[in-house]
Amino acid sequence: MPRPRLADVAAAAGCSTASVSLVLRGEPGPSEATRDRVLAAAEQLGYRPDRAASLLARRRSGMLGVVTDVRSTFHAELVEELLDASARRGFDLLIGARSPARDEERAVETLIDSRCEALLLLGTSGPAERLVALDGQVPVVAVSGRAGGVDGVRVDDERGTREATEHLLALGHRDVVHVDGGAGEIAADRCRGYVAAMTAAGLAPRVLRGGHGEADGAAAAADLGGATAVTVFNDRAAVGLLDALVRAGVRVPADVSVAGFDDSPLARLAHVDLTTVSQDVPALVANALDLVVARLDGVRAERREVVLAPRLVVRGTTSAPP
Repeated sequence: MPRPRLADVAAAAGCSTASVSLVLRGEPGPSEATRDRVLAAAEQLGYRPDRAASLLARRRSGMLGVVTDVRSTFHAELVEELLDASARRGFDLLIGARSPARDEERAVETLIDSRCEALLLLGTSGPAERLVALDGQVPVVAVSGRAGGVDGVRVDDERGTREATEHLLALGHRDVVHVDGGAGEIAADRCRGYVAAMTAAGLAPRVLRGGHGEADGAAAAADLGGATAVTVFNDRAAVGLLDALVRAGVRVPADVSVAGFDDSPLARLAHVDLTTVSQDVPALVANALDLVVARLDGVRAERREVVLAPRLVVRGTTSAPP
């Protein structure tokens, strides 16, 4: 069966294609009666706009820029999902790499120069002023990062670490420490979740300096003291901690339990088997693209932040204390 066209909707509604186009774009002009007829006809026919043709007619590039940390396996998973989901909506992706030698601002400049219509910043920790200024040029969506005055979608980071800490407390651990993620609002949120759980249990929280990478987690291993359990900012740092513990002859989870955050592909490897907090990648991506499309199509002007519920995944790195 051929795909319904704009002309088919116009014929069914008894009006011009120009009126149909105005109604479907939500623009002023047509009467309420005309709008009702057009929307009813579109629904009855199963009409869906041809996004590629629409972009071409408006001389738009159909290109979305994505800034990602090249070292992050979690970001790689987000990008893979974005490639499929954006293609289904008629977009192409251009990837901007972020690394210790190349910051987010440099990656963003390259993407804007390449005529990207909107930017998705994965795990951004950029200052709010810069993000808002950037959003004045093109729509910006922060994915798995704090929105800072622009559109954003993320999981409830504070709740996620709180639930991971509560899981360890329920197993019987009382000396639980947290390896933080350094500077940034996401790291602060996750640390707050740990502190809240410990405080509610009447226990003293202890936060160790950490960061985003494996080396940061490994460095924290020397400072555990008598802790029998650890929550870690992310899976990468947790894997670094696990490696340092194994090298030191510490058994996981028999001697020390470890919980991460992200549920990255690393965490799911059989020899890692990391208890962690899962972020729903398909939901993060779907919501991010909804936010982008709404801005590009002029459906919505105000900024929104979508906060999703986290999910604790219990695997082999946590058990009752020795």
